[in-house]
Amino acid sequence: MSQVDVKEAITRGETSLGIEFGSTRIKAVLIDRRFETIASGSFEWENLLKDGFWTYNQEDMITGLQTAYRELKQEVEREYGVSLETVGSIGFSAMMHGYLAFDSTGELLVPFRTWRNATTGAAARELTDLFQFNIPERWSIAHLYQAILDQEEHVPRVDFVTTLAGYIHWLLTGNKAIGIGDASGVFPIDEAAHNYHPAMVKQFDELIADRGYPWKLEQLLPRVCLAGEQAGELTAEGAAILDPTGMLQPGIPLCPPEGDAGTGMVATNSVRKRTGNVSVGTSVFAMIVLEKELSKVYPEIDMVTTPNGSPVGMVHANNCSSDLNAWMGLFREFSEAMGFSADSGKLFSVLLNKALEADPDGGGLLSYGYLSGENITGIDQGRPLFVRSPESRFTLANFMRTHLFTAFGALKIGMDILTENEQVAIDSILAHGGLFKTPVVGQKMLAAALNVPISVMSTAGEGGAWGMALLASYMTGKGPEEKLEEYLEQTVFKDAEGQKLDPEQRDVEGFGAFIKRYEAGLAIEQAAVDHLVENGRG
Repeated sequence: MSQVDVKEAITRGETSLGIEFGSTRIKAVLIDRRFETIASGSFEWENLLKDGFWTYNQEDMITGLQTAYRELKQEVEREYGVSLETVGSIGFSAMMHGYLAFDSTGELLVPFRTWRNATTGAAARELTDLFQFNIPERWSIAHLYQAILDQEEHVPRVDFVTTLAGYIHWLLTGNKAIGIGDASGVFPIDEAAHNYHPAMVKQFDELIADRGYPWKLEQLLPRVCLAGEQAGELTAEGAAILDPTGMLQPGIPLCPPEGDAGTGMVATNSVRKRTGNVSVGTSVFAMIVLEKELSKVYPEIDMVTTPNGSPVGMVHANNCSSDLNAWMGLFREFSEAMGFSADSGKLFSVLLNKALEADPDGGGLLSYGYLSGENITGIDQGRPLFVRSPESRFTLANFMRTHLFTAFGALKIGMDILTENEQVAIDSILAHGGLFKTPVVGQKMLAAALNVPISVMSTAGEGGAWGMALLASYMTGKGPEEKLEEYLEQTVFKDAEGQKLDPEQRDVEGFGAFIKRYEAGLAIEQAAVDHLVENGRG
């Protein structure tokens, strides 16, 4: 679209806005009817370990939301010379899972407990056994039940439990609604009914009946919505929160809020059965859209859904890029101490590409980037660790390959359950995330780890906020009976370009040797947890 066309589209509100609360950044993206980004804004934030829980400040949620929107609005004014007063549709997404509990006045009862916490093991195990359905430690219901087991004083006062995306949506619309993909990280979903599983809801209420709480579970949970439904309108109060200048007008329709897993599927056109995507960031997760149910319950596999309700096998590892980023920071410090200034793009490009020169298995080196506990490998606390033997080939190339390999270590263990134990057929896997901004390297390492072709689309760098904007656009732009997968394939991604990379046998064998070392060395990681205490004093 020309500059004039875009300007007119903005003025007429022929746009869609997506805002995603990621683990390190809140990002806002405004797209036109061709699904191209018009403007964006962002806010950097970090989780905090507070009173034993990983959390984010509630104040930062609002500040970050306003900052990301303000930057986007300023870019619109700067680039197109118009003030942003309305948009065609809005959608919010955020990190899936976690626990936000409110009382009847809307007060947050305890600080937001994020997906990163590994504090709900007892609750997750008991609920998994009760439901005969895997309940991961991250899920909202696990957090709620653990609070019950721990007899936390806030539990009788709970009036509403939701996710971060659900909270922001409620704040701006007044509606306690949630997209089905995000809801599937709150409580198990009945695929046929597209709602919380009624038998399991009843089982939960019976489980806690003797505790005398003044609520039933269904009363606490947000309403479940499918992609394409309208889940509310921006209220006058909501508009004032999003844009304190008062310029943004209320009445804009909002689509169901979704989790980052759902927006990742949408952003990579991976909502049709037998497709999958891998999202790489602070955590890493693979989403494989299934043709049939798994034969049994696996604690390593989450059963969630696409934004339109299809069953998905999700392999979620809590740790991915955080430790790698920390090492990059160390190398930046070194270069600055030597008198050289290297921008982040250059630093990542040079160091990541060194991995292509490495020994296939990383030279016998071993690392665990566990900044927090890792559910797939049964480690309940984080201790980033690097170890080598006297015989290891300690080179920069091997060091970098090892840290890339270990970023996919826990993911590999979970994916083997799907592909080997359950014989799940996968036609294609698309990868997205910041790691793939450096061409080939991350894609090549992931292909070696999973032993399947990995594709990266030209839109891979757009991220979850763009995927959320697509869901908002689908709500207002779909045909009467047009399914989400049809809309994505035939309209959004019709002319999209991508690069497919097949695994090389040398790399596959090298990763195979590495993952054996990784699994054998988990006892070292556990020993670090046992003997290296949080404050650094033994």
